[in-house]
Amino acid sequence: MKLLAIDSSGLVASVAVVTEDNLIAEYTVNFKKTHSQTLLPMLDEIAKMIDLNLQEIDAIAVAAGPGSFTGLRIGSSTAKGLGLSLNKPIISVPTVDGLAYNLYGTKKLICPIMDARRNQVYTGIYEFVENEFYTVSPQKAVGIDEITAEINQIGREVIFLGDGVEVYKEQLEKLMTVPYSFAPIHMAKQRAGAIGALGVIYYKNGRLENADNHEPIYLRLSQAERELAEKQKEQ
Repeated sequence: MKLLAIDSSGLVASVAVVTEDNLIAEYTVNFKKTHSQTLLPMLDEIAKMIDLNLQEIDAIAVAAGPGSFTGLRIGSSTAKGLGLSLNKPIISVPTVDGLAYNLYGTKKLICPIMDARRNQVYTGIYEFVENEFYTVSPQKAVGIDEITAEINQIGREVIFLGDGVEVYKEQLEKLMTVPYSFAPIHMAKQRAGAIGALGVIYYKNGRLENADNHEPIYLRLSQAERELAEKQKEQ
């Protein structure tokens, strides 16, 4: 099995090629360029470096959301376009699950936090039990006070990661009553390698979708949709 993996759900753009037992290539950039400028050139560079014929891949794993509305649309449209042109299925991997999978094997709780703006974060709570990945609390958009209260109530040590750490670090330090730490920089942000690793598991479990049917998971309305809804309420 060989999968192409894509993550453009946040500030990071990342592309990887994985098999069941190997990360063959990964190209990750966390810089100021837009994902529309980076994803396809990154994929092209990887394909050249490892002599990859895209017809060889079995499926395309993509970070399907939540995350940046623009980033998700770029990633999903890229995956969808490749899936349609290559006649390959899509594996939708929840973004927050993929972030948590970076910390494979830890005995602590894992809490990814992505800055969702409007005083909210995209988050969830995860754990590994005998190296099996479990969702303690599924991904959602909530205030930082809500997710910290949930972790404090569980009462276990936790590791935070994601771009929301930089935004909410001071609040975390004030709100947390259980032991906590922050993931090191090489594990702290989105990586297509993690999306690919989860994609392998999902592939084996038959969690595939036709490229025609693939849509990103936004969890909440975009700013334009919210503004339109507010205007309609006022009328």
